[in-house]
Amino acid sequence: MNADADTKPRRGKRRADADQRGNPWWLRSGLALFFLLAAGATWTTNAWLTERFSENTRVRAELRLALYSGNLISDLQRTSVVPLLLARDPALIGSLNSNEFSTTSARLIAAQKEIGAASIRLLDASGRTVGSTDRYQIGKTQVTAPYFVDALRSRDTVFTVYNHGSGSYEFTYSRAVISDGRTLGVIVVSADLTQLERSWSGISDAVAVLDSAGEIILATEARWRGLTLPEALAVRSAPSAIQRAFQVTADWTNSPADAYVHGRAVMQSEARMPFRGWRMVGFTTYDSIRARVNAVLALEIMGFAVLLAAAFYLLSRRARMQSEAYMRESADLRELNMRLTAEIEARQRAQSELRVAEQTVQQSSKLAALGEMSAGVSHELNQPLAAMKTYLAGARLLLQRGRSEEALSSFQRIDDLIERMGAITRQLKSYARKGGEAVEPVDLRRAVSSALTMMEPQLRSRTIRINRSVPRQPVMVLADRIRLEQVIINLLRNAVDAVKDRRGAEIGITVAAGTHAYVSVHDNGPGVSDLEKLFEPFWTTKKPGEGTGLGLAISSTIVADFGGRLTAHNETAGGAVFRVELPLHRPGEPQKALAAE
Repeated sequence: MNADADTKPRRGKRRADADQRGNPWWLRSGLALFFLLAAGATWTTNAWLTERFSENTRVRAELRLALYSGNLISDLQRTSVVPLLLARDPALIGSLNSNEFSTTSARLIAAQKEIGAASIRLLDASGRTVGSTDRYQIGKTQVTAPYFVDALRSRDTVFTVYNHGSGSYEFTYSRAVISDGRTLGVIVVSADLTQLERSWSGISDAVAVLDSAGEIILATEARWRGLTLPEALAVRSAPSAIQRAFQVTADWTNSPADAYVHGRAVMQSEARMPFRGWRMVGFTTYDSIRARVNAVLALEIMGFAVLLAAAFYLLSRRARMQSEAYMRESADLRELNMRLTAEIEARQRAQSELRVAEQTVQQSSKLAALGEMSAGVSHELNQPLAAMKTYLAGARLLLQRGRSEEALSSFQRIDDLIERMGAITRQLKSYARKGGEAVEPVDLRRAVSSALTMMEPQLRSRTIRINRSVPRQPVMVLADRIRLEQVIINLLRNAVDAVKDRRGAEIGITVAAGTHAYVSVHDNGPGVSDLEKLFEPFWTTKKPGEGTGLGLAISSTIVADFGGRLTAHNETAGGAVFRVELPLHRPGEPQKALAAE
């Protein structure tokens, strides 16, 4: 056993040395520094590339908007020439003069195919459609239409944006048809801009054209037409919780978004158009930026992973070399194993002996419990017996002096003490079990008076000043009167023992009521040396033969049965204070078994 015990420190030292060799501090620090550098480099690369690619995307978006606006103006300018040509067409002028329009629509359809306009209409002087590329328009009156009214007033080619409602706009060029100084009608040519919208939606994420008033007149999103830009961006479906979480996760790597389209973060670009104060706004998502940045980050992370793999390879080679060194120590380990086997056998024998010792301790604990009960009975009966002895001596003197009535009073007190002793022998068993007997309303003031009466013989035999402070109103608690008086007597007896060698000995007992009921017993003795062990059974500061150490333990158990607690502390000026705290009894409330605590 001794040889094996000597080998334990050596084995522990070898294991510690092996751990230090396997995982030195510089290796752990190097790995931590490597991961910090990799994270910092990845973060810096992400920020730099995101900013650079975002700027490139923004420049491309602005160039794309310039191209779109150029195409739009080109289409409008090409369409603006058509009304001038048709207004001078002799065939159309002749039709208006003769009111013969049988071939007018066919001529307009042929012109539409050549120039690619959306529609062409010929209106007479009354505003009635007399010829159109859309046969459903023939015969309709357009006298209030702005393109008709403005053309008659201007006598020049007029551009009009006509809102048909529900986001449908018509872009028209109109011109009055004049012959011999007389206005015969109006030619109206609608520009076909829907093809541009379709081409924009196939290349860009979202494009909108705003007029000089800030109203969207062209847009790849049909819901935006007729709205201002802030109103259009606010028109979007409410994202679900999963979409919001994805949006937050995707946005943290990008620059702050200019707006959101279809729940996706986008950057906003704007281009001014040299046409009637129009401007074009485009929106581009960060998807392409994120894809390119992620590709670079993937390569960078792969590089760090290769470096880490190489480091782990070198460390694995070092670990293999260490394992070979450990194998050379196998002989030592086999010897230690043999010693460990011998130690296990010795411990098994010790465990067998321990089981025998436990059985012996169990038998001793049974005897100790019997001794505890007998010592408790003896302790609690000493006070009534001493009082009875005093009363008998007093009664003998009274009878000798012929004062029989006073002697009968002493005999009555002796009878009460005998009754109390019987109750104490029944109730001392409460320390051996958890719980108490039936409780009843008890006035704490009367319990203190009864306890002082029982202690009167001991108090008379010594010069002790008793200071009692009780309220005028009853202080009612739910308790067993005999057991409660037993607690107060134990506290008073301990106080008397504490001040027996003290000049000017004083004991104070106070009854008070607040949220709970309180009984405090304080003395001017030396105090308690060890408050932690104060309520443990058989612990006492008295000399052998003067106390068993059960009084405070029994008192603490009784107070706990009543739902209260017994505490103690030393005063700074000297002396000890024992305090009983019990729940107040309020009439009308149901009586409960407080011993359940």
